[in-house]
Amino acid sequence: MSTSPAANSANVSRRLDRNIETLLRRRQVEERSAPLQDRVAGEITRFAGSMNFVYFHAVVFGAWILANVGLLPFIPEFDPSLVILAMVASVEAIFISTFVLISQNRMAEADDKRSDLNLQISLLAEHEATQLLTIVAAIAEKLGVEVEQTAEIEELKEDVAPEEVLDTIEEKARNGL
Repeated sequence: MSTSPAANSANVSRRLDRNIETLLRRRQVEERSAPLQDRVAGEITRFAGSMNFVYFHAVVFGAWILANVGLLPFIPEFDPSLVILAMVASVEAIFISTFVLISQNRMAEADDKRSDLNLQISLLAEHEATQLLTIVAAIAEKLGVEVEQTAEIEELKEDVAPEEVLDTIEEKARNGL
């Protein structure tokens, strides 16, 4: 088994590449399997959040205003008080904000899934670390190795119940600590 930096880097790189590819494939599958209305809302939100959207509105609204204040004589005035423009902009704002909220809700759901996954991985890692600590402590005891922090190690060897951690966090938050 090689321990050269290049070999370790290649192993890490392969694992990292595999994990990244897995995550990207998963996201693509989730995007493709999203309901049509969510995909449409996402596309509208993407466009509304782009500079092309800004340029389009600068041109359309600018031309509308210029035409209706008489600065474009080849276009007859059709909204001299700009009330129609204000109404169009208001209705558009209502729809765009709704599409943005739909997209944010979808992103929040995805974030919740990732948070749950992170929590599960952290709990698994904590459990594995506890098991490793228990094994290492048993090996140290068997070999007669003196350990100074035995009380601390004994505490760390205990599995932590996630419910207890959440309850403690919530209690401390309520008490302002």
